[in-house]
Amino acid sequence: MGTPEFARESLKILYEAGYNIVACFTNPDKPSGRGMKIKYSAVKEYALEKNIPIYQPKKLRNNEEIIEKLKELKPDFIAVVAYGKILPKEILDIPKYGCVNVHGSLLPKYRGAAPMQWALINGEEKTGITTMFMDVGMDTGDMLLKEELEIKDDYNLEDLHDKLMVIGGNLLVKTLDKIVDGTIKREKQPQEGTYAPMITKEMTKIDFNKNARDIFNFVRGLSPFPGTYMQLDDGRKFKVYDIEYVQDSNINSEIHPGDILLMSKNELYIRCKDGYISIKTIQPENSKRMNVKAFMAGNRLNMLDKFI
Repeated sequence: MGTPEFARESLKILYEAGYNIVACFTNPDKPSGRGMKIKYSAVKEYALEKNIPIYQPKKLRNNEEIIEKLKELKPDFIAVVAYGKILPKEILDIPKYGCVNVHGSLLPKYRGAAPMQWALINGEEKTGITTMFMDVGMDTGDMLLKEELEIKDDYNLEDLHDKLMVIGGNLLVKTLDKIVDGTIKREKQPQEGTYAPMITKEMTKIDFNKNARDIFNFVRGLSPFPGTYMQLDDGRKFKVYDIEYVQDSNINSEIHPGDILLMSKNELYIRCKDGYISIKTIQPENSKRMNVKAFMAGNRLNMLDKFI
């Protein structure tokens, strides 16, 4: 059970490891892009390629047809990776060995929908993958295996996603193998944990009253999707995907957070709480994404503009 590219990798690694995948459950097809063409999920595309039966229920809870189908399939496991739906108890109880989830954090930290984003935003030095038996709670089941990953400064969300995606697929296979041969150890989670709520559009604005390093982490934690944005006092908005930062306490005190510190044909520096950030990749409204040099060649900014 899974939907996006992150889940497709686990499906692929499971398939290549020789596991007999009796069915794939994924979210319903939906229109996407400017032409609103129907788009299949990454998991569905792979399942079609490998002739694996596909089910796309709109809901699982109180869905007797799906519950009966799962009982017919008699799965040893249900592997759940970024599916996007909560499994009710009547489904959790169906597989012989249980439902195993691949989660993109070192539990009990960052339970919830956006663990990779919040690990970056909060400046964590490491994260990883946890496999666990699922229960009715939100990522609260017994932990099985973990694998850590160092978060390097040059990682953005895409980089972290792609690395954890592969770790997750391999750890899932290792977990299932150990469950089957009886060598798996399970560890109960403490009640206390941190949560990683879903990112909303309202949460993606850059706050220049924050420290330079915090802004750097915020931008890379949401790049390339959904991207962060900064807003001028005249209402214009600019998406920001890549920045560098400098911590400098000696900047003229008359230059305030959100003020433009420096503009040139290759550079745009904006003051923040304890220094400044240098914009590297930007996207004006109704335009394409571009590097700062291309932006500055046609920009309509002046030194008196202020980002709020």
